[in-house]
Amino acid sequence: MKQYHNIPPIYNIESQILILGSFPSVKSREGQFFYHHPQNRFWKVLETLYQYPPLNTIDEKKKFLLENHIAVWDVIKSCDIHGSNDNSIENVIVNDISHLLENTQIHTIYTNGKKAHTLYQKYCYSFTHIDDICLPSTSPANANYSLEKLLQEWKIIL
Repeated sequence: MKQYHNIPPIYNIESQILILGSFPSVKSREGQFFYHHPQNRFWKVLETLYQYPPLNTIDEKKKFLLENHIAVWDVIKSCDIHGSNDNSIENVIVNDISHLLENTQIHTIYTNGKKAHTLYQKYCYSFTHIDDICLPSTSPANANYSLEKLLQEWKIIL
């Protein structure tokens, strides 16, 4: 079933790194914010790496990202997807990240998981010419990675 991305990117002119996901989960689309599923470890990873207290509200999370020069968005603007299953993604239309790159100081792009990496390479690299760094997914579906293992891999963003 065709789904549309309903969350605007988080960035400002001072953003230096971009973290791209594939497409928001059902919970994220419902909450209209990135990594909104309570089991997703994205926010816990960032809080721990940056030694921040828990970020509980959307406003706190936005403020944190901007203060730390982090931009967040997703590769996909719309697609056919079953629930939150990245493996079911078809009929992809991508977000125009070139506008975001032109209006920031972004120098490094990280992809959150293999699916985001594959999509970025397939649809975006040809116009960004920026190699992405693929990090292990913070999704609860990535049960192979403990929080400690995620932190070890994700510390590269510092």
